[in-house]
Amino acid sequence: MSQSAEIHYSVCPHDCPSACALEVERLDSRTIGRVRGSHLNSYTDGVICEKVARYAERIHHPDRLLYPLKRKGGKGSGEFERISWKQALDETAQALLQAEADHGSESVWPYYYAGTMGHIMRDGINRLRHVKKYSGQHSTVCVTLAFAGFTAGTGRLAGPDPREMAKSDVVVIWGTNPVNTQVNVMTHAIKARKQNGAKIVVIDVYNNGTMEQADLGLCLNPGSDGALACAVMHILFRDGYANWDYLVKYTDYPNEFEFHLKNKTPEWAAELTGLSVEEIEAFAKLIGTHPRSYLRLGYGFTRSRNGAVNMHAATSIATVMGSWEHPGGGAFHNNGEIYNWDKTLIEGLDARDPKIRVLDQARIGPVLTHDPVDLQGGPPVKAMFIQNTNPLSIAPEQDKVKAGFAREDLFVCVHEQFMTETALMADIVLPATMFLEHDDHYQGGGHQYILQGPEIIKPPGECRSNHEVICDLANRVGATHPGFNMSAREITEHTLIASGWPGLETLDREHWLDCQPDFATAHYLEGFAHPDGKYRFKPDWTRNAWLKTDAMGPFEDMPEFPDYWAVTEAADENHPFRLVTSPARGFLNSSFNETPTSQKREGPPALMINSQDAESLGLANGENILIGNERGQVRLKLKFFNGVNHGVVIAEGLHPNHAYVDGKGINTLTSADVCAPHGGAAYHDTHIWIRRFDGVKDLT
Repeated sequence: MSQSAEIHYSVCPHDCPSACALEVERLDSRTIGRVRGSHLNSYTDGVICEKVARYAERIHHPDRLLYPLKRKGGKGSGEFERISWKQALDETAQALLQAEADHGSESVWPYYYAGTMGHIMRDGINRLRHVKKYSGQHSTVCVTLAFAGFTAGTGRLAGPDPREMAKSDVVVIWGTNPVNTQVNVMTHAIKARKQNGAKIVVIDVYNNGTMEQADLGLCLNPGSDGALACAVMHILFRDGYANWDYLVKYTDYPNEFEFHLKNKTPEWAAELTGLSVEEIEAFAKLIGTHPRSYLRLGYGFTRSRNGAVNMHAATSIATVMGSWEHPGGGAFHNNGEIYNWDKTLIEGLDARDPKIRVLDQARIGPVLTHDPVDLQGGPPVKAMFIQNTNPLSIAPEQDKVKAGFAREDLFVCVHEQFMTETALMADIVLPATMFLEHDDHYQGGGHQYILQGPEIIKPPGECRSNHEVICDLANRVGATHPGFNMSAREITEHTLIASGWPGLETLDREHWLDCQPDFATAHYLEGFAHPDGKYRFKPDWTRNAWLKTDAMGPFEDMPEFPDYWAVTEAADENHPFRLVTSPARGFLNSSFNETPTSQKREGPPALMINSQDAESLGLANGENILIGNERGQVRLKLKFFNGVNHGVVIAEGLHPNHAYVDGKGINTLTSADVCAPHGGAAYHDTHIWIRRFDGVKDLT
């Protein structure tokens, strides 16, 4: 640490459940030094990912947007001219007002996501949306499949204290690669190994950095998690490990469920998962002989058309064992429901009109290309205001997304930190602050803290915060609400008190609030969060109190009990490989694409493939290839990797589109199909073909 540096406390704002508590060196009013995880926070425990540890590289990057810009060339040309904030906001407001006048308020679509997880800066856009009655957004690119699956059984998005992993005898890390994405999960899992001799089990679709640290690694076929879970529970019942006293007291149909599992044998699951019978038996015995097992369930294995069913099945293992009764036992996915937020002021919920249509975020391509089903009989989208997200990189069915943004009749304003692919297609680009340059508050999904993120340094150039811009736009478009006349700190103070928490005086002093419920509540020992207090082996997939949306997708076909639901995009004669687009260590969605260290670590886009599969195609390691399906084609390099099953290929990291030949990123191939029961994007559920790239532009 520099002797002249001041230490300030903050929180990582990025789209990660860890929401790490940070200690930041402040060198002067505009400059930071090193960033560390805070040892004072019992979940972060001094450990953060390498991306955030070198945040100075990002916040002081020479390519940051510093001034408002107006497009002067064709859409996507990259030709912009500097303008004043007044002109930028005036022209944006005029475009929104004109769209409303010509086509109605629903022709305006504010669009955002998790570029920041701060409640004020992320969610304040909804206050403008609700007051003006602009089209709503069903946020489906990340959490809906996972949340629906977990809460189908428990009734509540909450679980055992994540710090209890350190008390476990077995830690099961399922469908997440925390070495790349949630490093603190590994912190507490390793504690369990050191303190208790705990075994770490990792379940994923390839031998990644997390699986390399496992005592037992299970590499299974994409979308087959439900089959593995059912076979494990079959064995638990078969071999007398099921906790019948617990099942009778806490679950809905234990006898019917045991009967349902009779034919879900290890042999049946081995055919579907690609695992051996011996691997399945060994995993089940390890769980069965250690009731103090903690299932840490991630998002990755739910990014499939059957993801909600798979999550419910995996969660049910802890219930069959009665693991919830034990410290260090149970199943955990996210703690989102422990905070009891009243976000009326932040989001303008008192102005929300339920009759206004809600458009599916993941289907932005079909929406912008005028799919009548997606538009729900309403007007086309004529104007967009975009914060915190980069749909031209992260949204599925990229060719449709690009076609939508290329429309000359679509006005787009993007408020961003860098000139992303989406900003390049905008009419107006506004420079945004980063998290150390404004005030906000945060919550942990992967833990139990509310955290304070104060302004530590002044922003560069003319960057303005999301809150400032939303309030300025509201004034110009005639939107009236108390939240538009309050500072970010004032809104935080109001929201904390309204939600039953101590106010800013405490948060300023303590830096974070530990909101962990008591043991009995967290472990559902007073009953699960359904009216009868029972865990649902047989859920009602049409209802979900957390997601508050109608059922959608093929929900009528969902299995009654946990099962393998064969609804994934299967490999076929024309598309013999299953593609999974897994997160890289150096990127976080499209964030950190711009930092040199991340670019150096990840290298160019590559497709990881079993060498035998590649050789059967006559392809060599490092060769340029073309991959594709009915949605498009992508060019990249081939990389031999034998830590993956035959017929499965991995594309790690959301590289920027310009890193690919022709500027077509990996999400050209992923589908925007609506997934049951409440929507969600099937990013890891894609079939493809693979061919040698011989220089021909289009081989189809």
